[in-house]
Amino acid sequence: MSKTIHLSWVLGAGAVLASAQAAAVELKSGDWTFTVNGNVNVHYIHSSCERHPAPIVTVGGACTPDSGGEDNTSSISNGLLPASIKFGVTTTQLGYDIGVHFGFYPGVSTNDGGSPNLGGTNTALGTTGLDVRQVFMTFGNADMGTFLFGRNFGLFQFDAIINDMTLPGVGAGNGNYASPSNTSLGSIGFGYIYTDTLAQMNYTTPSFYGATLTLGIFDPVEPLLQGTATAESTPGFHGKLAWTYGDYYLSTSFLSQKQQLPNDAGDYNSFGVDVTGKAKFGPVELLASYYDASGVGTTGLFVLGDDGNGHKRDSDGYFVQATWTIAQTKIGANYGVSKLDYANAADAAAVPNLVEKNSKYTLGVYHALTPNLTLLGEFSDVKTEAHDGAENQSSNFNVGAYLSF
Repeated sequence: MSKTIHLSWVLGAGAVLASAQAAAVELKSGDWTFTVNGNVNVHYIHSSCERHPAPIVTVGGACTPDSGGEDNTSSISNGLLPASIKFGVTTTQLGYDIGVHFGFYPGVSTNDGGSPNLGGTNTALGTTGLDVRQVFMTFGNADMGTFLFGRNFGLFQFDAIINDMTLPGVGAGNGNYASPSNTSLGSIGFGYIYTDTLAQMNYTTPSFYGATLTLGIFDPVEPLLQGTATAESTPGFHGKLAWTYGDYYLSTSFLSQKQQLPNDAGDYNSFGVDVTGKAKFGPVELLASYYDASGVGTTGLFVLGDDGNGHKRDSDGYFVQATWTIAQTKIGANYGVSKLDYANAADAAAVPNLVEKNSKYTLGVYHALTPNLTLLGEFSDVKTEAHDGAENQSSNFNVGAYLSF
C-alpha cells in the first residue's frame, strides 16, 4: 500500500489572485464604503496516476490510484483557487484609513461524503464545503504605514504563489478535492511551500523609493506528520522586504517559529527564507523564486519538518516561470523542485522511503475572452522521488474557465 499522503485539501492555495482586483461592487453610506469582489472557476481534469505506485512517504506528490485501483480519473472541480466572495468595509476617521475584510471560499465538487456521511464518496445529496480564510482589520495612513490584525495570507512564500501562472488553473492535482479547501496544488510542494492563512499582527512601512518592509507575529502553527513536537508558547515571527521599480520586482521574506517537545527535550527553532524576482520585457514576463528552510518541512508549513524526535530536516526548492502574452492570449511554462533532507543517519534508517524530491512542469494557455472571463488549458507532469530510489509519476490535463468579478 502506498504511504503517499495527499493534503491538497489542507494546503490548497487561497483566492489571492482576486486581492489585486478592483471591487466589482462599491456602495457608499456616509463615510463608509462597502465593496464586493470574487471569482468562480471550474475545470475538467483528467489525471493519469502511477498504476503500481512505490511506497513513498510524501505530501502532495505524484497522484496514486483511488481506493478501487483506478489509475485514470476524471473530475469537474475547482483548481488552485476555490471560488470566492470577499467583502470589505473602509472609511477614513481623524486622518486614519481603517477597514475590515471577510473572505469566503466555497468549492464545486462534492466533498462531504454525501448524505448521510458515506466516507468521501461523490453520491446523491452531497454538498460542497465553505472555507473562511480571511478575517482581518487594517488601520494607518500613507505617513505612518499600515497595521493588519486578523487572519490573512502569510508573508513567507506568498510572492511565489501569487505569481504562479496556474493560479486561475489547476497545475498539479487530480480533482474532487476534499473539504475545506476545495483546491488543487498548482505548484505547491513543487518549488515553493504554501504560504497558508495565519492569525497575525503586522506592520508595513510607507513606501520608500518603491521599497516596503513588513514585520509581524503570527499564532504558532502546530507541526504536522512529525511526531510529538508542538508549537512553542512564544508567537511565530515573519517579515518581508519588497522593492518595485517599473517592470522589475524583488522581494525576500522569512519565517521563524520555535517547536517544543515533551519536557523540553529537543526543542528547536524552525526557520525559512526566500527570494523572489520578477521582470517584464514587453510581452514576456520572467519569474524565479528560491527558498531554503530548516525545520519547516515541505509542501505546507511545519509538515514533515523533523524526524519525530526533535531533529530538524532541512529543505529547499526553486521555481522558474516564463510567459508570453499575444493580444488576449498568454502562453506559459513553469518548472519547480522541492527537496527534503534527512535529519540524521537514524532518520534515514527509520524512514528509508522518505520523499527526497518532488518536481513538476506545467504548460498552459490562458485566453482572455473578455476582461473578466478567461478560458484556459494546461498539461502538468509530476514526479516524486524517494531517498531509497523509489519513483512515482503522474500527469494531468485540464480545460476550464475562470470568471472574476
